[in-house]
Amino acid sequence: MSVPTIDLIQKYNVPAPRYTSYPTVPLWEDDLTPTSWRGFVQKAYNSFGEEDGITLYIHLPYCESLCTYCGCNKRITKNHAVETPYITAIMNEWDAYLNLLGEQPKLKGIHLGGGTPTFFSPESLQEMLSFIINSSLPMDDAEFSFEGHPNNTTREHLQVLFGLGFRRVSYGIQDFNEEVQKAIHRIQPFERVQEATDVAREIGYTSVNFDLIYGLPHQTTETIAATFEKVAELMPDRIAFYSYAHLPQSFPAQKSFEQFLPKESEKRNLYEKGKEILAGMGYVEIGMDHFALPRDPLYIAKLTKTLHRNFMGYTTSPSRILIGLGNSSISDVYYAYAQNVKEIDLYKEQIASGHFAISKGHCMSSEDIDNRNLILQLICNQQASWNFCYYSLLGKRNWEKLKTFREEGLIAFDASGIEVLPAGLPFLRNICMVFDLRMQARNQERFSFSKAI
Repeated sequence: MSVPTIDLIQKYNVPAPRYTSYPTVPLWEDDLTPTSWRGFVQKAYNSFGEEDGITLYIHLPYCESLCTYCGCNKRITKNHAVETPYITAIMNEWDAYLNLLGEQPKLKGIHLGGGTPTFFSPESLQEMLSFIINSSLPMDDAEFSFEGHPNNTTREHLQVLFGLGFRRVSYGIQDFNEEVQKAIHRIQPFERVQEATDVAREIGYTSVNFDLIYGLPHQTTETIAATFEKVAELMPDRIAFYSYAHLPQSFPAQKSFEQFLPKESEKRNLYEKGKEILAGMGYVEIGMDHFALPRDPLYIAKLTKTLHRNFMGYTTSPSRILIGLGNSSISDVYYAYAQNVKEIDLYKEQIASGHFAISKGHCMSSEDIDNRNLILQLICNQQASWNFCYYSLLGKRNWEKLKTFREEGLIAFDASGIEVLPAGLPFLRNICMVFDLRMQARNQERFSFSKAI
């Protein structure tokens, strides 16, 4: 395992996107209309629907308590009467897409995110998902997954979702240290996580993922090591090891612990320590933030270069049509992006009135598509072929950055393409930023778009 030098860590310690999309959401032009969105969905479905099918992301925003570190779109309530009207809105939104497509579409995958999907009762989830699945044609290799809170994911949740075809569950662990859990208001005993994991495997789930975060208050290399000792007792098939994002202006609850956050140098040590332990446990680094055991399909997809990345992170489902249902959810139909309104009540009102609840979007230019494809290949496969236009579009400054990366042993490139070397993996986002012409345009760099689609 290549360990980056302190000088390189300090040099490239700058904010960088995770590139779950290109352009990233803050750089969308917001040039989408309801009419154009309908046209893009139909165009994508006519182009890719038969081959790829449709992947659905369903946003379920409710939580019973606030996790103070969280940057997700959520609403805190213990009133479960909110379930029925929200589930009804989801089904009506999906029905609107069915009417637009005019037929039962092939279904490549479903992912339930939140919020806390297991806030919803098994009965509510079954009603919503049965409607969606029965109105679609699930593909033989369809992948259904959901995010669960270990404290409220019951055997009944797991059994009902398994019966509907779900085979992958992701548990938000974050950290096992009690002091850290108290600071971020997410208290879940190891025994509860163990039970949720064991029951999932007993029922037949073939992939269990743990989400862990580094950079949280009170974390040290010693506490990280202790957390991974507990993880080693359960050996989930996948691990997402994310960097904590401190945005107290947007999420005021984060202010409650900011005096206890590790410094940047300490935070980097947490990541390096965690990555070292993961390698010793037999996990393979898939890409940014993600690790998997060699038996997991995510690792196999990396080997066979079929790995894909979208708003849900790395996935084995390379569908070019991702439809987001629910408030704040994002859709990606290759030719355009769209995000639903974030306010739950406004979302329900717009869906009830027969409209798509879109708040903003972006129509892709030909250069956007080229740049996205290259960044996607770098993030998934650590190599990519040049598009002919890069020699004219990148400009002298970006080529100089690439030459510097090469001199530092982070990348290799020639006339045919580029490869990220093992030493460059920790700086993958920095490398991708060279090809982020939208970001550079915002920073007053010159380039042009041709809306040729």
